[in-house]
Amino acid sequence: MRVGIIDIGTNTFHLLIADRARNMKILHKEKVAVRLGKGGISNNIIQSDAMNRAFDTLADFTQKMKNEVVDEIIVTATSAVRNASNQKEFIALVKEKVGLDIRVLSGEEEASLIHQGVSEYIDFGEETGLIMDIGGGSIEFILANKHEVKWLKSYELGGQRLIDQFHQTDPISADEKSNLESFLIENLKEVFDKCKEYQAAYLIGSSGSFDTLWDIHARIPEALPMQQPILYKEYFKEIYEELMIQNREQRLAIPGMIPMRVDMIVSASVAIKVIMDQCHFDQIKVSPYALKEGLMYQGLPKRK
Repeated sequence: MRVGIIDIGTNTFHLLIADRARNMKILHKEKVAVRLGKGGISNNIIQSDAMNRAFDTLADFTQKMKNEVVDEIIVTATSAVRNASNQKEFIALVKEKVGLDIRVLSGEEEASLIHQGVSEYIDFGEETGLIMDIGGGSIEFILANKHEVKWLKSYELGGQRLIDQFHQTDPISADEKSNLESFLIENLKEVFDKCKEYQAAYLIGSSGSFDTLWDIHARIPEALPMQQPILYKEYFKEIYEELMIQNREQRLAIPGMIPMRVDMIVSASVAIKVIMDQCHFDQIKVSPYALKEGLMYQGLPKRK
């Protein structure tokens, strides 16, 4: 049985096609920078041009699922759609134009699925880790060890929202960076308190910007070979300081950088640094698995 999974994110749309009869063998995997939240995320609306980009991408994804003779299709949407005042219009138009039914995930459902996806890649031990997933519209945090999820929460503080509010100059100015740090410290105090309460020992970066940070690090000649991706604080700090002083063109030239991450990587890196400093983490375990893998292995969460 083949399953096709579409994750409609605020910046990126993901398509994952897998064969359950062959131990979840991946048949097709791709991501497209649709930027559904561009020009509207901070006002909780999906702009018409963003809708058109979404329709084109979803039509392409639908054709690819037909080519792979998919038996089951799961389509989910997160922050940009979750908070849009024209959510119903968007969902209805997707159904009309492309024939897909969208399940809009709550923040808690999104966080839970991210944990399930990460758990398929990261070997949790007895120590508690903090999973962090930075989307364009929201950031999810999950505290867990190998036995249980201790706490999870979604915050509507994603990278595109932070760009709109704090990153207007290029490179980011000292004042913008300082204001962004202060904003995050004020709004994520609950995360810091929970990390202290549950004695979180390390950070787990879920896909997205963390993949890009790892790719940048892994292309440094002196980078140590590792069996699993672990980005230590000293290496993250080197990349972070470089990103803070570079403009878009310079960031794009960094080995390992991809165009779809070049804008959001700055605000995302500031958010990561705030978490590492406030929670006293010295390493990031990088998981390429996230929401879509949670859907692949667990399916849609049941609702009462």
